[in-house]
Amino acid sequence: MKRFLSGLMALLLLAVLTPPARAEELAVESRACLLMEKTTGQVLYAVNEHEQLEPASVTKIMTLLLVMEAIDSGALRYDDIVTASARACSMGGSQIWLKENEQMAVEELLKAVCVASANDASAALAEHLAGSMEAFVDKMNQRAAELGMEDTHFVNPTGLPAQGHVTSAYDIALMSRELILNHPDIRRFTTIWMDTLRNGEFGLNNTNKLIRFYEGATGLKTGSTDAAQYCLSATAERGGMELIAVILKSPTSPQRFESAKVLLNYGFAAYSLVTVDPPNVLDDIPVTLGDAAFVTPKMAGDNTILTLKEKAGGIDVQVELEEELSAPVEAGQVLGRMTVVSGGETLAEIPLVAERAVARLTYWQIFQRCMKMAFLNG
Repeated sequence: MKRFLSGLMALLLLAVLTPPARAEELAVESRACLLMEKTTGQVLYAVNEHEQLEPASVTKIMTLLLVMEAIDSGALRYDDIVTASARACSMGGSQIWLKENEQMAVEELLKAVCVASANDASAALAEHLAGSMEAFVDKMNQRAAELGMEDTHFVNPTGLPAQGHVTSAYDIALMSRELILNHPDIRRFTTIWMDTLRNGEFGLNNTNKLIRFYEGATGLKTGSTDAAQYCLSATAERGGMELIAVILKSPTSPQRFESAKVLLNYGFAAYSLVTVDPPNVLDDIPVTLGDAAFVTPKMAGDNTILTLKEKAGGIDVQVELEEELSAPVEAGQVLGRMTVVSGGETLAEIPLVAERAVARLTYWQIFQRCMKMAFLNG
């Protein structure tokens, strides 16, 4: 037997998200683009999102991700000192003009990468973290594979032109999401508009103009070369929702920023995040022959759902749970589900699982329990 609980909740209607809009519906001037919501990873709009293209300095998002992972794991510290090699100083392109054997703290080099897109700073961090740029690139490709970036192959940590150095709008969104979702401290650097290095002697200006001119901008990384043209992974947050807009191969720098704004404006206007909870407190479920009499159900995973604002209204949440269980019960065992519906249409299903394990009683424990009950009844 199973029981059903249902109730109306005064929340936004949770709409089934439609596939990404067609290219002609948004005025985006680029070869490829993609808009993703951070918390759910839902793609809201995409054009040529899996086409392999050169990313230029947007590559540095993976460099930043590996550095931030090392910092957050304790393998690297912000105040660690990095000594620039001759190779790192020879990168060319955007740079802070590191000199061979010049020493700089990890924090300052991160600032140089995030704000000025410095190739020499990226190379110095890569060598410091992995021992060589080649070893660091191996780490980049390994991490890309772990994130499911199937369109990507990195050749260097900077994004300088190199044969076979390609990725896609979708893959850039994946690594951008990983960075901002799990390493929010990166915002300390990506939101800087102007700053200095070397005790104020060297000025920095953010290459991402949205940081100054777009409400809620939080980052993330620009890039441009003759072959890649103008690229951007732009992040912004409004109303507790953060979006990632990726632009690849835009004809001009102003067009990449305007195209990112089009995507972000669309996302903020059309979507919002809603947290869905059971209509009532979930009752404990009796367990037969267990070392505990009951097991408590809980929601598995995140109960945050992306919704279309235009379909706002009431929703109905139905909870389906097992009436009773027989031991053993494993921790995380599915006990039922919470279904979010609207107008007879299922919008989301969230599993309900056992909060903890319940072991089955042994024969000796059953005998002892029976004897105890007989003694008490006697």
